[in-house]
Amino acid sequence: MIGSALRDRLTADGYHVYSLERDSLDAPFRYLKDLDRVILDPALPLFAVINLAGPSIADQRWSPARKEYILQSRMRLTAALADALSKAKRKPELFLSASAVGFYGEGGDNIADEDSPAGTDFLAEVGQQWEDATAAAEQAGINTIHLRFGVVLSPQGGMLKQLLLPFKLGLGGPVGNGSQYMSWISIVDVLEIICFLLDKKPSVNALNLVAEEPITNAQFGAELAKKLHRPNFLPLPTAVVKILFGEMGKVLLLGNSKVKSSRLSQLGIELRNPTLASALDSILD
Repeated sequence: MIGSALRDRLTADGYHVYSLERDSLDAPFRYLKDLDRVILDPALPLFAVINLAGPSIADQRWSPARKEYILQSRMRLTAALADALSKAKRKPELFLSASAVGFYGEGGDNIADEDSPAGTDFLAEVGQQWEDATAAAEQAGINTIHLRFGVVLSPQGGMLKQLLLPFKLGLGGPVGNGSQYMSWISIVDVLEIICFLLDKKPSVNALNLVAEEPITNAQFGAELAKKLHRPNFLPLPTAVVKILFGEMGKVLLLGNSKVKSSRLSQLGIELRNPTLASALDSILD
């Protein structure tokens, strides 16, 4: 979702964008999955590399095998990519590598920012190992920034796309008691922030890509229903969430994520969609 939108934006801005091809024998930038190896054509003049790879954490229940796949797929590709960049004769100036606000773990009512420590649950472990996998690039002197994404709102994918149909049918409502917080950002601001980083190349190590204020699940549902001119009264009870989705539902649908960014303002970045209402107006009109 992010990669497709970003490719269009960067191409429109005059960048030449190369995609990392999987198991291709002749692509100038390719990942050989069986060997955990990235091949980079020495003639490819890469200015920056943006790593957004990773399977969805929300498309099926978390069995032990699924959790291991979520972790290993992110860590192994990122490590292979970082290793290839570290050995390149012409190293890129910037390496932007995806992470997530799950890095901070289940924080309850505590608010986390970029200076907060990592959490201890499964998603926090994934975030830590995902970020640690960029070590080779960092040790080679490549400016590396970990992009800790909140829930990215786009009608083209992710959570919002899944919710649009039931809400349009009048089947929206809070999940659980609706009091759990969500840290979010619009796809519009994701693209703006990445373009800013490509232009300015700051040295910040990690950056939370989130709106200024986390919102509760109940607030999100009410705002989306209002935008779609639909009711918002059919709750999804906690017990049903746990039965249907197991650990994944407990963490993603019922867990608290109260994350802010202290560095966006320090960098002088102002969000185009600081409120949920403005975000929905921007991406759904």
